[in-house]
Amino acid sequence: MPSPIIIRLKKHEDRRLRNGNPWIYSNEVDVAHTPLSAFTPGQAVVIENHEGRALGAGYINPHSLICVRLLSRDPTVQFDKDFFSQRIQNALKLRERLFSAPFYRLVFGESDGLPGLVIDRYGDVLVLQITAAGMDKLKDEIRAALLELLQPKAILMRNDVPVREIEKLTCAVEPLYGEPPQKIELSENNARFSVPIWSGQKTGWFYDQRTNRASLLKYVKGKRVLDVFCYLGAWSIQAALHGASEVQCVDSSAQALEWLQENATLNNVQDKIKLLNEDAFKALVRLHEAQEKFDVIILDPPAFVKKRKDFKEGFNAYRRLNELAMRLLTTDGILISASCSMHLQRDDLRDVLSAAACRYDRTLQIIEQGHQAPDHPIHPAIPETDYLKAFVTRVVIHPL
Repeated sequence: MPSPIIIRLKKHEDRRLRNGNPWIYSNEVDVAHTPLSAFTPGQAVVIENHEGRALGAGYINPHSLICVRLLSRDPTVQFDKDFFSQRIQNALKLRERLFSAPFYRLVFGESDGLPGLVIDRYGDVLVLQITAAGMDKLKDEIRAALLELLQPKAILMRNDVPVREIEKLTCAVEPLYGEPPQKIELSENNARFSVPIWSGQKTGWFYDQRTNRASLLKYVKGKRVLDVFCYLGAWSIQAALHGASEVQCVDSSAQALEWLQENATLNNVQDKIKLLNEDAFKALVRLHEAQEKFDVIILDPPAFVKKRKDFKEGFNAYRRLNELAMRLLTTDGILISASCSMHLQRDDLRDVLSAAACRYDRTLQIIEQGHQAPDHPIHPAIPETDYLKAFVTRVVIHPL
């Protein structure tokens, strides 16, 4: 057996690993002993502290800021099919405890001990996304483990995200096994959805908002609803099915609205749905100028703060969005406001809502707080895994 390839850390730079975080940054590596130029992207390594004591095994990418990701505390582990079978089986146990049907995020990266790997399950079809070079080198072992554990009909690789470029990986959407269908159908809160897994956003569906969408349903009966950034209609179609009198859906993507229309027809609520193909900010301004009012407004935008350096610009975008929405609410309206920006903290979004209410002399009540669904577990040592926050608020306009 060949000798293990060693990466050594600087003095005291093993503290993050000892505290449970699996990431090692490039400036923490002792390059005098183990120069980064000696490694290739995705190479398996054994991690040692400054004194030469083995801390575990992982993989390295010398081109990335997070240059090493720990996979196991056992420095002798082999990253083979059996390793992935054990990790995926452990992730599967949690999901089967949580959900009665096989529709969920099966693997959530670091939180399931598999950094750089996301797997969404759509019944007998799996959709994978790999964002790290080390995991990309192991995709054959991942496939073998999935075939053994779940016997899927097809596995699709949605490796079309920009972060792969940072890892010096190519971007593509392609089968890993079988012939994945263009669309699959799933059910959520008695609503049916056709999901375009090849061409939809991310892996096709946003399982992370599942519990927050369930919270919406008690607020919509007999109400006029506005769903901004509506995508496939996950929020709006469920609102229509649970008694909303009318739902207006805003999205800048004409393709997304076509998919939403299909889902509205699938659920026989097409008569309640009105589609607005428009930029969200412009649509909110136009609706205000037209003196439109809504009883319930849902704001579920994409991440406005993708990097720390974007915080100010992104914070202002959230502020502007929520201010525009509040102007459209009736005197006792419900605003559901969410953010998936991991660099925008829960308190930041709460401050956005509070400032918007003050600007328009509204009284704001936070009546529910939402998080990512439990198939997106949080790693206690990685704050970045606690990324989704949502507030259900009541916005009261007092009479003069």
